[in-house]
Amino acid sequence: MVHYSRNTAQKQWDETLVLVLGGIARILRLFFPFFKSLCNFWSGWESLLQFVENSILNGSKEVALAAINCLQTTVNSHSSKGNMPMPYLISVIDVYELVLKRPPSYSGNATDKVKQEILHGLGELYVQAKGLFNDIMYTQFIAIIDLAVKQAMLTNDNFEIEFGNVPPMLRTVLEILPLLSPAEHISSMWHVLLREFLQYLPRQDSHLQNEDSKVDQARGSNFIPDSHMNHEAPNGIAPVSPNKVAASPVSGSTAAINMGIPSYLFAEKLVPVLEDLFMQAPASEKYIIYPEIIQSIGRCMTTRRDNPDGALWRLAVEAFNHVLVDYVSKLTCGGLYLSISKPVRTRIWKEIADVYEIFLVGYCGRALPTNSLSAVVLEADESLEMSILNILGDTILKLPIDTSMDILQRLVSTLDRCASRTCSLPVETVQLMPPQCTRFSLTCLQKLFSLSSYSNEVSWNVTRSEVSKISITVLMTRCEYILSRFLIDENGLGDYPLPKARLEEIIYVLKELSRLVIHPDAASILPLHPCLRSGLAEEKEKHDNRPHLFVLLPSFCELITSRELRIRELVQVLLRLVTKELSLEKLSLMGEKNTSR
Repeated sequence: MVHYSRNTAQKQWDETLVLVLGGIARILRLFFPFFKSLCNFWSGWESLLQFVENSILNGSKEVALAAINCLQTTVNSHSSKGNMPMPYLISVIDVYELVLKRPPSYSGNATDKVKQEILHGLGELYVQAKGLFNDIMYTQFIAIIDLAVKQAMLTNDNFEIEFGNVPPMLRTVLEILPLLSPAEHISSMWHVLLREFLQYLPRQDSHLQNEDSKVDQARGSNFIPDSHMNHEAPNGIAPVSPNKVAASPVSGSTAAINMGIPSYLFAEKLVPVLEDLFMQAPASEKYIIYPEIIQSIGRCMTTRRDNPDGALWRLAVEAFNHVLVDYVSKLTCGGLYLSISKPVRTRIWKEIADVYEIFLVGYCGRALPTNSLSAVVLEADESLEMSILNILGDTILKLPIDTSMDILQRLVSTLDRCASRTCSLPVETVQLMPPQCTRFSLTCLQKLFSLSSYSNEVSWNVTRSEVSKISITVLMTRCEYILSRFLIDENGLGDYPLPKARLEEIIYVLKELSRLVIHPDAASILPLHPCLRSGLAEEKEKHDNRPHLFVLLPSFCELITSRELRIRELVQVLLRLVTKELSLEKLSLMGEKNTSR
């Protein structure tokens, strides 16, 4: 072949190699099925692979891309038709792995371009040949992708990062990742795929270990994370030595590696991709990895403290909501989901309760530094907070979920502790609370009323009954505290007015108490005198039971002395309802009739 060019001798040679590789690709695309039937073709194939490998590692960028295209054309043309035997397919994957492990002769953007082409090639290869993959091949395949991620995190593009962009190599990984879902015959590989990439989300580092160690402490008092705690943020900006990657296994720990990408940049893009992949997994495989998914998403949610204006915690909240609603809705439908073992379901619910407890108590409804976020962003964040509250209070705790009493108590307690924000703060501090904080507290209080109420629902179930028992007990304690605290603060302030937030809270409580009707089962656990309890048992068929008012009657009597006219009016309404509950209205009417006779 004679090749004419005005370029240098090296460029002429490179152009010649590109033409040769292109010609080989065309020949193999047409005649590979015939060639593989020849007795000595494997030897020639191995020689071609060595030539391709050398071209990628030691050739120019153009030669390397032509070499990759030579392999890809052959694989893509014949894998989907079933004409690519397993040894040939494995040999191509081995070449790609070897090339990714060794540094090429060129550097800079050329290296990224070649590696991106290899990753795209691997993605196409898997799509075309996924029916040929077995567990071992798939594990090796995912390890190669993982190797590329680790390398990209070490040699990240600072120019791209400065503009808030994910480096090119990682962008390519994110592009091909949705294509890598395991085929049906290797469905056991789902947890391998998901677990491999969960390691690139924020991990259990020092400050997150502190979060989990404080879960028990958080159940007894308001949990306020320490913003001054010294820790290393995962996916942070600490430099990493390349030797650490070389010394670690391909799919091993990324404790040091994923600190190369700042501000959770890669994790922000990864969360939605992993969520979509997880939702595609078969039920039998999905719940093997479910606790780890919830843990990882929960840790992403807690990045709100360090990066309140970042996208990661917001994306994680949305993912948590989607994953949780999917789990609960399918679990309550029965079928395959009920085949999940009891220990697995217990662990799943434990992780869910942990996320709710840590995130709602520690990171929601909190005051932020002045002007740290715009009004539009604050409104969107408040909407996110309300969405996670609504799913907990209106969906999770009202469906017949199969979980323990301990979990139900923790979830209701989480709502109560968030509802206590306004009433538990000193008057001076309440005055400084931003409106979104008081709205959050009031919404949590509303969820407690909703969980305690009964309106002859057709969907009433055993779990709903247990939740109502827990909720009414918690609610009565919270209301009693709010009422008594109001009187104490009012007396302490003298002629000074109470903060608007405190007034709104007690007015809301008094109104809701008058509307609240509870189930007889919930009424049975209230701390009432035996005479009242026996009377309630006789009138169990009544549809407007309000025995909870008896529990708070002493507090109502105290509130009659309040300076606030609106409070006194609402208390009068409640006292009339107490009279009605005791059937004293009827007795009074009968007494008037007898007197008139």
